[in-house]
Amino acid sequence: MRAQKNQNLIHQRAEFGALGRRALSFLNVTVILLVLPFTILAAPADNVAMPTTSAPDQTGARKTILVDDFTNLSGWTVSTSNGARLEVAQDTGHNGGRAMRLDFESLDGASWLIARKTFHLHLPDNYAFHTFIRGETPAIDFEFKLVDPHQNVWWYKQRGRVLSSDWQSVTIKKRHLSFAWGPGGLLEEAVVIEFGIVPGARGKGSIWIDELTLEEREPANIYSQQPVINVSTSAEGYPPEGILNPTHTTNGWHSGALAEDQWLSLDFLRSREYGGLIIDWHPDDYAVDYQVQASDDGNAWRTLYTVRGGNGRRDYLYLPDAESRYLRLNLQRSSRGRGYGISGIQVQSYEFSTSPNQFFQAIARDTRKGLYPRYFQGEQSYWTVVGANGDDQEALIGQDGALEVNKGGFSIEPFLFANGRLITWADLEPAQDLADGYLPIPTVRWEHEHFWFAVTAFANGKPDKSALHARYRIENLSDETRHITLFLAIRPFQVNPPWQSLNMTGGVSPIRRLSYADRAIWVNERAKAVFALTTPDQFGAATFDQGALTDFLVEGKLPDRTDVEDTQGYASGVLAYRWDLAPGEAREVFLRVPFHGTDSDNPLPPTDADAATQENQLLEQTRHEWSARLDRVGLELPPAGRKIADTIKSNLAYILINRAGPALQPGSRTYARSWIRDGALTSAALLGMGYTDEVRQFLLWYAPHQLPDGKVPCCVDARGADPVPEHDSHGQLIYAIMEYYRYTRDVGFLREMWPHVVKAVDYIEFLRQQRLTEQYRTDPTAIAYWGLMPESISHEGYASHPRHSYWDDFFTLRGLKDAATIAVILGEDKQAARFATLRDVFRKDLYASIRATIEKHHIDFIPGAVELGDFDATSTTVAVDPGGELGRLPQPALNRTFERYFDLFKHRRDGQEQWEAYTPYELRVVGTLIRLGQRDRALEALSFFLEGQRPAAWNHWAEVVWRDPKTPRFIGDMPHTWVGSDFIRSVRSLFVYEREADQALVIGAGIPADWATSPEGITVKRLPTWHGTLNYRMQMSGPDTLRVQLTGDVVVPPGRIILHSPLPRPLQSVKVNNQPLQTFVTAAATLDQFPAEIEFQYGSEVLAK
Repeated sequence: MRAQKNQNLIHQRAEFGALGRRALSFLNVTVILLVLPFTILAAPADNVAMPTTSAPDQTGARKTILVDDFTNLSGWTVSTSNGARLEVAQDTGHNGGRAMRLDFESLDGASWLIARKTFHLHLPDNYAFHTFIRGETPAIDFEFKLVDPHQNVWWYKQRGRVLSSDWQSVTIKKRHLSFAWGPGGLLEEAVVIEFGIVPGARGKGSIWIDELTLEEREPANIYSQQPVINVSTSAEGYPPEGILNPTHTTNGWHSGALAEDQWLSLDFLRSREYGGLIIDWHPDDYAVDYQVQASDDGNAWRTLYTVRGGNGRRDYLYLPDAESRYLRLNLQRSSRGRGYGISGIQVQSYEFSTSPNQFFQAIARDTRKGLYPRYFQGEQSYWTVVGANGDDQEALIGQDGALEVNKGGFSIEPFLFANGRLITWADLEPAQDLADGYLPIPTVRWEHEHFWFAVTAFANGKPDKSALHARYRIENLSDETRHITLFLAIRPFQVNPPWQSLNMTGGVSPIRRLSYADRAIWVNERAKAVFALTTPDQFGAATFDQGALTDFLVEGKLPDRTDVEDTQGYASGVLAYRWDLAPGEAREVFLRVPFHGTDSDNPLPPTDADAATQENQLLEQTRHEWSARLDRVGLELPPAGRKIADTIKSNLAYILINRAGPALQPGSRTYARSWIRDGALTSAALLGMGYTDEVRQFLLWYAPHQLPDGKVPCCVDARGADPVPEHDSHGQLIYAIMEYYRYTRDVGFLREMWPHVVKAVDYIEFLRQQRLTEQYRTDPTAIAYWGLMPESISHEGYASHPRHSYWDDFFTLRGLKDAATIAVILGEDKQAARFATLRDVFRKDLYASIRATIEKHHIDFIPGAVELGDFDATSTTVAVDPGGELGRLPQPALNRTFERYFDLFKHRRDGQEQWEAYTPYELRVVGTLIRLGQRDRALEALSFFLEGQRPAAWNHWAEVVWRDPKTPRFIGDMPHTWVGSDFIRSVRSLFVYEREADQALVIGAGIPADWATSPEGITVKRLPTWHGTLNYRMQMSGPDTLRVQLTGDVVVPPGRIILHSPLPRPLQSVKVNNQPLQTFVTAAATLDQFPAEIEFQYGSEVLAK
């Protein structure tokens, strides 16, 4: 779920419907999935606590309001999720008075807890809340939230915070508060204050809060005064004047040379906020050790930052939320004992250090492009996943060749040094590919006029014992010997960019300790190891204050240390490999990074030759294993169709890699959780491609998380079941169980799942009763809600305000249909009759609601939600597949829904309408258009969506596709395998689909004509269907004859087999097994024989589109 809506996309959402599952970072749906099941509404206006005003401070410049001193806890209430307890008590405060103590317990690890109170606070133009906090807790997400009268919520959230047991002063400034969710608007008044706790695991804890005040601050104007500079000494001709003016040419300041202790101070003439310093040192006389100190009165100084081992040049100092009147450099040790020289100082605004990511972005934009990851240039970066089948740990490889070793972890970034110049990703155009075009073994290539360089990454090993392997290969393409150095830098940056900020934050990843010995790099106190299987020529490491690693690399050098500790968490290290490559000569370097533990007992290859042999054999073994694993269904297509076949196989691989044991997960980072919504539809994609064991394991794992009352949790992760109520979940679990049976006929499994089916139906009936009251029967404004599921946020376009979404109802109907069928199969006659009645009555009420909503909103399409009457074709697709309601849906409205969709799609595709982004959940529309008989439109849409793969060679999609590929905005996980499963399900319908309304098996409804007329023709092997395994071969045998051979073990279903003609010419005659067939129309034949050999004879005219 995502944060604030972007107004530029509101129109787009109105036209194309909700932008899909967990759609865009700017959508108004951020925290509900993570923390709250609903927006906690502001309390009524009565019983309001009125804050009191304290005396102004000594200067009279700022007024402070006492919001609550907690001498009385009246008005504070608590709210928790299931599986959590929260109690409010009084205790001793920080100054001996009274404080509020929050005692909490999380029983399931997926809890949220809130203490809240109603106030009435008019907020000034600029302000800050102050309080004192201490805690005895495990790591938690701690939140401070404000709710306005319109139910907008703003919050300040700290993730993974470990509270000190000592009292700490906490300041939350206006700029720290970000919009969380709600209808939108400015924060001018607060009627509710909340403290939120989100434990990361089971456990207990206590948090003390004391003296909550609101400070009215002067407007946040840009500082425009000229600070006064004072120094301890100045060498003759080197006064400090001018060092604050970057455009002023001076010799800079130089201290006296005799005393080692010197200082330089700035008087800002008033208290001001700042975020850091940039200091340019004299190249010879710089401070090796110094402190940055602040003071409010010029007498009492506090140390903000300490540098040890500085290397001069340019220092970037991170001073988050600093504020003072005076600032001082306390210079303690100089580079050569001859004083200190500074050519310039730039005092940075608070934005400079809003976060470590903001800090490094400022540094990156101040240096040569390519020395830092692409995203620090404000440019989108893309990646793919590297992992073993079913493991819960995965690496990422970025489009430029950097490897992120695990979730949230550091990266290994390549650089080359040749001809006296450092070569980075920015000096060329990196290219990407996959082994054999589809295997999950990605490569990034750098192609230079003199050399070819490639990074190939793969994972090998069983789950819980796998490791990341990397091969770096460089080849001299020139006709002369070249001296080339390969640098492999261990850097505190993820491949995941900073705007990937849901459930985790990309960008900076702290490295506090680096050491090297015996070809092993140990990171963060041996928490992670990088093994250099190929012996390096050198290793060097440096703290951030000792100089940026790239400062050394641009000179072809390395730092001189092999063991460093960086309190800021920005240490870096580098392996160096130096060669003189003869013309045509190539060299390889291999690294291994264990995903689990440090694998220190696994011996390293004794020689570089042994390492190359071992790793190349392992790479070939991995390629073989994936090739066999992805060969369940064979699609032998002409060149025009190979991209589709490759993309199917790649996304099957990504689904298997994103799994965590039995748990199907749509991503490896942002979405490393298991939703039944994603899981059910991903299961359908797997089953349709021959993967049954993975689905069985998933359902056996997920179903026991069902609550005793029958509620199916929307999401499960390591913390347990998510408490968010989403009303599509119950039908989705039943559907997934039945879908598994449809492909396997495993009645034993169906029997094992039967108790879960019964409980889910019972819970559906309980929910339905809430909309069967007298109000919904008689109130004209409520009749359209009669018998539906209650409002929820499962369709996340409605997360800011739960709605009666037909998405929920279509999945509910799907579940009831399948529950009735399961009961019949198992001989549960009584339940079969009950479930069938529920199914029929619910379907009747659902269609009555749709008709009423169409009439109420004066629309001609199937709406997304009762309240809104909104257009949401992507959501409506689920009524067709997997809903199976084609033939029962109101046909004129259904037709109009997708006519309108396609009109809007063409405007977007053809540049007739401005758009910024879409979510490729729209791939579902492809399958719906096929089922509606609109093959050409389906293929047009499919072609457009394939263009949204970035990079194209990695055959996958992010959750969000921006029109401008460089747009630095949230894109969800890559590969996003719910999107990938939507692609698989839709593309499968090109070849075959099961038509539920008449129980027919439909073959070839989406085959493009040019595939059929190509010399290669089309071959489909081992394709599972509900009715058996299907093989077919389709090829022209003359200008007017198409031959189709159907084999396998398909049992002809009651609705028979519908074989579509792929050519845009009318059928003149059809033969089946050499006998004339009369049951055909211009574009399809109806068969009741299997296996069969079919001959289509065509006329010369062309069918109208």
